[in-house]
Amino acid sequence: MDVVEQLDAWEAHYKATFLAHYEATGETNFKSYEYVRNEETPSGKALDLSSSKLAFITSSGAYLKDNQEAYDAEHALGDYTTRPIPQATALGDMAFAHTHYDHKWVNEDPQALVPLRLLETLQSEGMIGSLADTVISFHGYTPDVTRIVNELVPRVIGMVKDQAADAALLVPA
Repeated sequence: MDVVEQLDAWEAHYKATFLAHYEATGETNFKSYEYVRNEETPSGKALDLSSSKLAFITSSGAYLKDNQEAYDAEHALGDYTTRPIPQATALGDMAFAHTHYDHKWVNEDPQALVPLRLLETLQSEGMIGSLADTVISFHGYTPDVTRIVNELVPRVIGMVKDQAADAALLVPA
């Protein structure tokens, strides 16, 4: 099963409308943007999380403010890079570079989008077997689905596999 059904048709429409308008004017026009519409949902086998290693993924634009470069949140076509964050990171060591959501709640409590301490509690209570050592962070404003499928998803899957995780939890921003 394809992650995105009819990706070639989506890409042709994107290039002919949204991207062409951006290249001609320097402005984004979401009235012409076509969202992905899949008929089938990709899925896998069920797992017992109490005996599984869980990788945590966030599209909040989280990064380590003292030693990682912030995402290019202002780029009109998005930022498709990732930032690995140690799972044991203190919440105050993170910042959020993302201009496409209201930061009120995540600034008040980073666990609104990156619930690391909650996941640790679930692990200590036996609900999760173990947590992967590294949180995978990316910037959720990524309008080019082709780049998501061809660049971002393989990189994230590689990071999950490198940690030998059995499952992944994505908390979108």
